[in-house]
Amino acid sequence: MAYRVCFVCTGNICRSPMAESVFRARVEEAGLADLVETDSAGTGGWHEGDAADPRTVSVLDEHGYGTEHVARQFQPSWFARLDLVVALDTGHLKALRRLAPTEEDARKVRLLRAYDPAAGDDLDVPDPYYGGRDGFEECLAMVEGASTGLLAAVREQLEGRAA
Repeated sequence: MAYRVCFVCTGNICRSPMAESVFRARVEEAGLADLVETDSAGTGGWHEGDAADPRTVSVLDEHGYGTEHVARQFQPSWFARLDLVVALDTGHLKALRRLAPTEEDARKVRLLRAYDPAAGDDLDVPDPYYGGRDGFEECLAMVEGASTGLLAAVREQLEGRAA
């Protein structure tokens, strides 16, 4: 059975699709594509059915990541099938934990930057939507910085399942 990870931001058109694309690439590079499923969603449904923000797509493309993305809203029923829910900022973390049907489900929710030792105390990935392209570049750098640690944590969970 695959290990399932869902990245969550506000509208599912900027940060979470970026995190999904980068982490999927890391999973593929590690040879774990058959063992780890990666997707994303938003805490709200404002952009449901939309593609990722063109600036997100552009930054991902320029750095060698692809994305075929359609925005959707996170549903509490998904907790049952997910192993890890990765929030992009503390607002998402709190919203997702409130949505969790059980305490066990609430424990599945983690902040992305908690997996980046260089992040320090600032664990939020700022929303680049209302800013310029540099915010999207900064977002990508933060996502990439956390992806190595996240991959190590997921690999550890996979090894624990095999034991």
